[in-house]
Amino acid sequence: MVTLTLAIRNLIGAGVRTWLNVFVTSLSFIIIVLLYGIQNGLYDHAVRIMQETEIGGGLYYHPAYDPDDPISIDDGHGVIPESIASQIDRGEAAAVLITQAAMYLDGRMMPILIKGINPDQKIVNIPSDVLNGGDSYVIPALIGSGMASSNQLEIGDEFTVRWRDTNGSYDALDVKITGIMNVENFRIDRGQIWISIQRLREMMKTPGEATYVVSSTTIDPAADQDGWTPKDTESLLSVVKKLNDSKKQSAKFIFVLLIGVAALGIFNSQILSIFRRRKEIGTLMALGMRRQRVIGLFTLEGSLHGFFALIAAAIYGGPLLWYLAVKGIPVPYGSEMGIVIGENLYPVFGVGLVFGSACLVGVIVMIVSFFPTRKIAKLQPTDALRGKWA
Repeated sequence: MVTLTLAIRNLIGAGVRTWLNVFVTSLSFIIIVLLYGIQNGLYDHAVRIMQETEIGGGLYYHPAYDPDDPISIDDGHGVIPESIASQIDRGEAAAVLITQAAMYLDGRMMPILIKGINPDQKIVNIPSDVLNGGDSYVIPALIGSGMASSNQLEIGDEFTVRWRDTNGSYDALDVKITGIMNVENFRIDRGQIWISIQRLREMMKTPGEATYVVSSTTIDPAADQDGWTPKDTESLLSVVKKLNDSKKQSAKFIFVLLIGVAALGIFNSQILSIFRRRKEIGTLMALGMRRQRVIGLFTLEGSLHGFFALIAAAIYGGPLLWYLAVKGIPVPYGSEMGIVIGENLYPVFGVGLVFGSACLVGVIVMIVSFFPTRKIAKLQPTDALRGKWA
């Protein structure tokens, strides 16, 4: 207890030097927690949005369909197997049919994807009910806000689309925008329009066919589905997970840099403190204090920098991190960055993240506080009293 009281008194007596080290260390801790919180928020948000709007509990792909190969779209559709069709009949899955097409708007031609889905489905979170209705000449269509913004489209606008059916014949019809969804998943937005799957099957002359099926229940990737390829959420989200892991590896460089700056400040402070307090050290040892206790005193002083830094971080950093977690960080052009993100990014600060970071900062501060104190073991009390460094 005497050692702790003496260590605190010495730190307070050091004045500005102590509080500068405390501020730098606390700032490093806050930035580290914020960076990892942003990474966790990005990953959690992307996973949640993709599951809600695109993959559900998993997908069944047609054997010839490869989502990474646009050429496979032409042949990547077929009649849905009975085992999967029964899930659709029970309302546990939704079929999606895809074809490539061209959109003619204001004298411009743009390649697009037409995706067909059941207007009454409840599997993915998109307003597909606006696809009901229409007539023989105008097709009700749903587009994303990104598609609408890039082409200056509004509800009620009409344009012409041209496609090719399975027989190789081209045809064209007018499309009317009946809904614009503010979706945060660019993978179902950019360059795509959604229409009724029954209407698309009639257009392509592919009755009962689909490109893939979205399931609301968890898919077993090893199950046989009559040749269709089952994909569980783990495999569908593997790219997002790899991207998140790579970003965390990059963040470790900033982590090491910040901790290094804070540790260097404490290390230099310890070296200077021991050098300037030689007579004090000699007096303590001359009065009977053992060398190990003197080393412990100076190590404790350095370690208290980390303790005070955590208190300071909780005082001024805690409210800041709480505010960002509740209100979010504005990302006005997030969807244009090629990642699944909304207008606001909400960092996620778990107990493990905060507690683990605090323990790591504390251990590093304790280590850099101990190394300079080893010189005390070589110091003779008589030399220290005369101000000499042995």
